Amino acid sequence: MAIRKSLPVSLCATFAAAFGAQADTAPALMFDPGEKFDGSFNESAFNGVELWREEAGGSYREIQMQSAAQRVQFARRLAESGADPIVVLGFENAPTLEEVAPEYPDTAFVLIDTVVEQPNVRSVIFAEHEGAYLVGMIAAMTTQSDTISIVGGMQIPLITATACGDAQAAHAVSPEIEVIVNYTGDTSAAWSDPVRGSEIALGQISQSSDVIFAAAGSTGLGVMQAAADEGVFSIGVDSNQNHLHPGSVLTSMLKLVDHAVYDAFAEGPVLETGIAQMDLAAGGVGYAVDAHNEHLISDAMVEAVEAAKAAIIAGEIIVHDYRSDSTCPEF
Repeated sequence: MAIRKSLPVSLCATFAAAFGAQADTAPALMFDPGEKFDGSFNESAFNGVELWREEAGGSYREIQMQSAAQRVQFARRLAESGADPIVVLGFENAPTLEEVAPEYPDTAFVLIDTVVEQPNVRSVIFAEHEGAYLVGMIAAMTTQSDTISIVGGMQIPLITATACGDAQAAHAVSPEIEVIVNYTGDTSAAWSDPVRGSEIALGQISQSSDVIFAAAGSTGLGVMQAAADEGVFSIGVDSNQNHLHPGSVLTSMLKLVDHAVYDAFAEGPVLETGIAQMDLAAGGVGYAVDAHNEHLISDAMVEAVEAAKAAIIAGEIIVHDYRSDSTCPEF
């Protein structure tokens, strides 16, 4: 798949590129603030829409915010231009669609990562805690220090649920394993600060962590670089990031945002709304083993993780979801 490089543009140029003069019903994708090619959340969405474009031969619009203040403005402009459906990324856009979706009842919106209860909105939520359980098992079976860690972006329920699932798996493998959790910030900048990610990772390494799960968007790039430099393992998130530091990235927790975006564009304006749950059973989350890390993951580890995956799908293992009651038994 060809990857286009994005260049800084003025606000006027951004609007022109996204909306132009056309007023047809081409679908649209509104990225979350941060880097479009972040190797993680935004880029996964881009890959999904590009796959749709290549297979369907269709065209689409995209808009990348320069600041969070543009959320409502850009969503409204996309709707006014006739874009349909409009896929909007990120939990912070819940207020955006709570305001904009009722204004355009004939336009279909798809919101990735949280729920907005409007009749013209599909809310796609992922079972990150289940995916984190699988990579947490791999971390626990790999650590030599009995200490693993997580660098999360903002301390929000989604990320805390991820950390909780990871810790539950680690303690299922060995109750003696210590799990360190740190967050990078409390604003949208938390997802796009590799320097801060590196600093936190180095602090965790100083506390004996030898496997670090980076759950912080492009901030995780700094986490993985620090891990590679210090000779410990990292775990990627959202996309398959194993290739970034072969031999150092132990695995990646897959969150198949690309599938959710592809499905929305393929269905077109007449799509089913409501809540779409992307869990292990639906193939919405998982873990990555490929040529870059297969020498790090033994057959016995894969067998154990696959057994746990089957047990989760069958309801024999219940991975606690922090979002259900705002508690985590592991912390």
